[in-house]
Amino acid sequence: MYKVFKFFIFLFKPERAHHISFWLLKQLFRFRWIKKIFKRSVVVENNSLSRNIFGIEFPNPVGLAAGLDKNATMYREMSACGFGFIEIGTVTPKPQLGNDKPRLFRLKKDQAIINRMGFNNDGVEAVVERLKNRPKDIIIGGNIGKNKTTPNENAIDDYIICFDALHPYVDYFVVNVSSPNTPNLRDLQEKEPLKLILSTLIGKNNNDGINKPILLKIAPDLSDYQLNDIIEIVQETGIHGVIATNTTISREGLITDLKTIESIGMGGLSGKPLTKRSTEVIKYLHEKSNGTFPIIGVGGIHSEADAMEKMAAGASLIQLYTGFIYEGPGLIKRINKALINKQ
Repeated sequence: MYKVFKFFIFLFKPERAHHISFWLLKQLFRFRWIKKIFKRSVVVENNSLSRNIFGIEFPNPVGLAAGLDKNATMYREMSACGFGFIEIGTVTPKPQLGNDKPRLFRLKKDQAIINRMGFNNDGVEAVVERLKNRPKDIIIGGNIGKNKTTPNENAIDDYIICFDALHPYVDYFVVNVSSPNTPNLRDLQEKEPLKLILSTLIGKNNNDGINKPILLKIAPDLSDYQLNDIIEIVQETGIHGVIATNTTISREGLITDLKTIESIGMGGLSGKPLTKRSTEVIKYLHEKSNGTFPIIGVGGIHSEADAMEKMAAGASLIQLYTGFIYEGPGLIKRINKALINKQ
């Protein structure tokens, strides 16, 4: 069924296809009987899938990565697709349009996507309004970033604004300093500026009375030396975990012809070409840290085997993005069934 839908939707340009897909799903789910039948066909419920990670009880370990539901408009529908948790964002203090279009590109031969969206979102105030009446049984993560116009020396202010505004409405936070699509953002992955941001948020978290887990999302392009710094920063600041990994700026090993790649230009690459590297980063962090903090694995998960590989490498939870676009909700079902059968 999804193959037919994908054939139709892939006739449209990627960003247009994204909006059409969301619109169609919302219209269909207005009919409760359609939503009920849909959920029955894709959602897997089993106590053995439950995971308690950083104090949160996840109904299953397969989540939706940030970037698909940037503005918290589709978390109910995404939950009905079988995801155990939904990560919204990246959210910035002020609304911003993002980078110029076109900014989203499919590499069908590689089962990959290149994007340079640039944190396009409605701003934190609009997102908060959409989360105020969210169902309590849907676990929501808030992925936060800085506005493009905010200089790096003031970046901490943007993260604080988003953190304070979203704190009552999300279950965990993700600090995004690893997107390649906001100028100079990745400079914030350097040891000192990153420690300042994370330590400040941890301090605010501890002063609130209710602590929310804070995670760091990192790039797959970091060296082993930089990954060692990440481990040290996690341990020194006391944040709760790491999401590995974001998109890559690498173009190595692609099947798509070089002329097409060059015509697309800059942007973060996600999908199958990222499978190996993201798993390597997960394994490195897990082994070098002696498993002292949870890791959410994301990057190139297009099959049950890919998911199992991530977990064997040390991921406590996993997230889908590009794999979900290419494989559909059936991928979530297949992964969860494989996890049950592995028990």
